[in-house]
Amino acid sequence: MNEMSIQKDRSARLARFIAGASVESLPANVQEAGRQALADYIGVSIAGHADPAVQSLRRLAASWNAPGRARIFLGGQTQPAMAALLNGTMTHAMDLDDVHFAGGGHPSGPCWSAALSLAEHLGASDATALKAFVTGYEVMARLGGGGQNGVGRTLQRHGFHPTAIFGRAGAAASASVVLGLDADGAANALGVAATTAGGLVGSFGTHSKPFHAGKAAMDGVLAAEMANAGFIAAADLYEADKGILPSFLKDADFVLPELDFEEQWYLLQNGYKLFASCRATHAAAEAARGVKDQLGNRTITKITAYVNPIALIAAGNPTPKTGLEARFSTYFCIAMGIAGYRLSAFDFNETTLNDPFIADLLPRIECIPVKGQSEVAARLEITLSDGQQLQTSVDVVLGHPDKPLGWSDIHEKFQGLVAPVLGSSTCEELFELIATFDTGRESIPAMSRLLAGKPDRPA
Repeated sequence: MNEMSIQKDRSARLARFIAGASVESLPANVQEAGRQALADYIGVSIAGHADPAVQSLRRLAASWNAPGRARIFLGGQTQPAMAALLNGTMTHAMDLDDVHFAGGGHPSGPCWSAALSLAEHLGASDATALKAFVTGYEVMARLGGGGQNGVGRTLQRHGFHPTAIFGRAGAAASASVVLGLDADGAANALGVAATTAGGLVGSFGTHSKPFHAGKAAMDGVLAAEMANAGFIAAADLYEADKGILPSFLKDADFVLPELDFEEQWYLLQNGYKLFASCRATHAAAEAARGVKDQLGNRTITKITAYVNPIALIAAGNPTPKTGLEARFSTYFCIAMGIAGYRLSAFDFNETTLNDPFIADLLPRIECIPVKGQSEVAARLEITLSDGQQLQTSVDVVLGHPDKPLGWSDIHEKFQGLVAPVLGSSTCEELFELIATFDTGRESIPAMSRLLAGKPDRPA
């Protein structure tokens, strides 16, 4: 670690920020950013509602039969922790959810799932739910931030999933705001979240990756409910020299992010994904899609892709055998882009896996990690059978804070994910409720009614 390791009392600062969130007003642009995140969260969750990982958890939830008023998307109502588990897993099932590009992970799955399920169960207001989400986001982003040499990226290089590690803290913060916990209560909730943290990169490409987000949401709700019931936990597990950091990153060199809550809102730099694959694949896939029209009918003899090393750490499978594995293959995503696929939530299937063009192209793709290259950039060199070599590159992937999506982009993405499941009319009614969330009427009950709707495919 660098000189920032001398930061002290980080755990207490986190607890004070959470405890004060309920009485602080959110700036208008932060509220709007929260609504955009809610739209993306609901859209990707609905798209993932029938994922096999989610189906397993639906059967589990049915067997538990826990009464409650928190909605499982496209299902019944149950206890908030169980709803958060299901909904958070749906959110991450398609790998299409939002991302904190500085390393904090995927915040909306844990934080919105915790905030919304608990708010609905308790009858809390839109305003409370929105503050709860924003608070969880700000906590999660700071704990896992720092960029390529920060905590989140270092965790990932050491085999741990930042969403699973710090998603619990973010979800605990969100749930604490809904419950109105004071600083001592928030500290206990954070302590429970820290001692339950875990999640391995080695499980990427299986049902466990989306489960990371769902379990983080569930554990965050449980942590806050335990604290609210009087449970006492260690209150100093977020220090530089105790708890999560030295336990998961022993002897590692990393940048410890500042807890600069008074200086900026990280939510305003939220990132969104247009491709339903691991974020580390996006720059290379976007570059491939951008060059497709220049190829004509010429045969590709070789593609050399220069990518950030994380693209091969998180998505380095050269020969995926399932649609789920293909989401974590930079090679396969490049081939899909060259073939003209949109890499949508519904493209990673058996038909695509068996596409003869992709099967022929995959062995000709070489990915070279470039230390220090931006995580949101990629460069492709494409050699053609006539001897010509094309070059294509992406400096900043679309959806990055430096190349953000607007409401029209988010609406288009939402329509593509929700209308095929709930129908166009319900899709638009739901989007209107989200776009006007916390603007004078209470939207949560009406949203819950729509989210209970019968899907067009089995739930």
